[in-house]
Amino acid sequence: MLFNLLAAPSSSHGGLLNLLHYMTFRAGCACLTALVISLLLGKPFIAQLKRIQRQGQPIRTLGPERHILEKAGTPTMGGGLILFSLTCSTLLWADLFDGFVWAVLLTTLGFGAIGFADDYLKLAKGNSKGVSKKIRLGGEFLISCLAGIAMEALTPPDLRNAVAFPFAKTFVLHLGYIFPLFAMVTITGFGNAVNLTDGLDGLATVPSIIAALVFALIAYLVGNHVFADYLQLHHVPGTGELSIFCAALIGAGLGFLWFNAPPAEVFMGDTGSLALGGALGAVAVAVKHELVLCLVGGLFVVETISVIIQVFWFRRTGKRIFLMAPLHHHFEKKGWQEPKIVVRFWIIAIILGLCGLATLKLR
Repeated sequence: MLFNLLAAPSSSHGGLLNLLHYMTFRAGCACLTALVISLLLGKPFIAQLKRIQRQGQPIRTLGPERHILEKAGTPTMGGGLILFSLTCSTLLWADLFDGFVWAVLLTTLGFGAIGFADDYLKLAKGNSKGVSKKIRLGGEFLISCLAGIAMEALTPPDLRNAVAFPFAKTFVLHLGYIFPLFAMVTITGFGNAVNLTDGLDGLATVPSIIAALVFALIAYLVGNHVFADYLQLHHVPGTGELSIFCAALIGAGLGFLWFNAPPAEVFMGDTGSLALGGALGAVAVAVKHELVLCLVGGLFVVETISVIIQVFWFRRTGKRIFLMAPLHHHFEKKGWQEPKIVVRFWIIAIILGLCGLATLKLR
């Protein structure tokens, strides 16, 4: 909003307003703005959630025993703080005439709305069952498919319907009419992957911030013709503005982490985890780095695979491979303390993020 209102008039003369033309400046401002909003509104927001949710988030009886004792009474829906900070900051600092910004932002809010409905029903029913799986997945598929179609229309013809590969310089796989389905699986898959990972205090927040940091850089490079040509990346005009969105996500995530760090004062709930995963998936589709997201977000992928393997093997043999799924609960059952699991998973996420950055040069 500030860019659209002030940047054009300032182009004819010098001054501080010319800084708005620099994407890096606006990205820094977006991150700082989202962080400040989160920190300022965090306490009153959590206090309001506690007044509304007297019993806190319903804890699964099948989960680790200590969760029932230690986490009972903690309010959920904290993801609303992330979404509010992210949205305000994005609208303030991004170019609102950029179609990619709207496609990604609306996808994020759509997934957040589904998560909100799920959290609300869980609270209303007083148990861990929210929106039915069919309705929830149907809504996610619809939103992500529409996002895929929109971003397909915004993409240059030579890259439209195409999937790029991390270590290939020029090769792309053209999917034709099934590209929206690929986008749908990517966005929905990561929305639910982050949701599955969000089981311990701060566990999903930091890996999401790391992934957003990596994709902020990717979006900036891919959206810049000079940098994209030098690094032999596929140039997608307009995606540079997504670095503003990713920076705002980082700031909102850091602000939320202030209250979500162990022991958490609030849980992000499905409202936040679905939105974060949907945001990362949508950005990856826009910048043609869907496969890199599988590497950068490898922690989310492994957590999801652990659930798939557990369910498949149990239904086939009646036995479990892991003590409990997702994987972080397996280590809890083995006696690892929650902070140790969280920090070690953060370290893994940092390593995977660095590996994702390495793919930008290894082409």
